[in-house]
Amino acid sequence: MIHVDTKQLARFERIGHRITGDRRLGSSRGAGYEKAHVAIDDATRLAYAEVLPDEKQATTVGFLLRAVAWFDTQGITCKRVLSDNGSAYRSKPWREACIALSLTHKRTRPYTPRTNGKAERFIKTLLAEWAYSMPFQTSGERNRWLPRYLAIYNGRRCHMALAGRTPIQQLGWLRATE
Repeated sequence: MIHVDTKQLARFERIGHRITGDRRLGSSRGAGYEKAHVAIDDATRLAYAEVLPDEKQATTVGFLLRAVAWFDTQGITCKRVLSDNGSAYRSKPWREACIALSLTHKRTRPYTPRTNGKAERFIKTLLAEWAYSMPFQTSGERNRWLPRYLAIYNGRRCHMALAGRTPIQQLGWLRATE
């Protein structure tokens, strides 16, 4: 099962005053927002993420297709997907994509984010260790660092829930014990 979720991130064109200490530079008002879409495997904690302009139906379905294809290249067959009750996840295109991919779609109870805890926790880690880890010059620069961070998260970062193994090691361990 993969857990999917999104997180809103602010777009910015320059480093903020909290980093520089200079409020005279002005703000990035009107720069808008973008969405971090995440998918994390239940058994291995292997994670896939993209920063996309919105969380509309077509964008979310496109992300699901790419995420399932990526997990397939890693040797993980997705059979179920768990999401919250966002409008994109309740849409007809999402339902049709799940049918086309032979996925069973489960939704969390309304107002119960802990049900999708793996995705929520991954988002918290993603924000702390990637999005807010260093003073990026622009949001575009921050987004270019995402693939590097995911390589570290999946390949080098140990997880206590996985007995100190990385997600890649856990994937190998699960294959060896099958």
